[in-house]
Amino acid sequence: MALDQRELYRARLEFANFLVDALADAPTKPFVETLLGGEIRVPDAAVGDALDAGFAALTAFVDERADRDPDAVREALQLEYSRLFVGPRPPILPHETHYRDDTDYLGDGLARVKSSYAAVGWTPADDYPEEADHVAVELAFVRRLVRRQRDGDRDAFGYQRVFHEEHLDRWVDDCAADVVEHADSTFYEAVGHLLSGYVEFESEIAVQMG
Repeated sequence: MALDQRELYRARLEFANFLVDALADAPTKPFVETLLGGEIRVPDAAVGDALDAGFAALTAFVDERADRDPDAVREALQLEYSRLFVGPRPPILPHETHYRDDTDYLGDGLARVKSSYAAVGWTPADDYPEEADHVAVELAFVRRLVRRQRDGDRDAFGYQRVFHEEHLDRWVDDCAADVVEHADSTFYEAVGHLLSGYVEFESEIAVQMG
């Protein structure tokens, strides 16, 4: 049975919230408590290779730590986040201008991303510590477009389709593969798979509707 539209929008937004929180900064105490408390829903049926792998890894992570101190889990994840994305010399720089060969940070790459945001009157919130081309910021922009779609803005599908074509679809798979490759825990392995699967899922919706 097809998902009710309201349920589909809720799932899309919950998914975006999870990935933004997981990638914007080191996991916070509320995030870890929500994760270990089983409040993050996963599908009962298969939904695609990347998403299935991600949900399986996430479920395994939660199950393996069901009886552990949330603070200890949070500290371990914060250390891993720092190793992966902060450094010194992190193996992953989750920025569009790092992954694309046809644009760069000092050229017009960052300006192009900002122009996409400005086209719909969106400015990243001050609580995002990263540049506009960081994966978490680009996902937050998609989340904003999904909210507008939910509220009846049909043009938001077209904006999302173009954003995927010009930005996310050009680099996120490579970034996600690096996250999976360099992850120590099944949590960040899950994040890598889910990042790839979510962007593919949203791209398909945008193409169909936009």
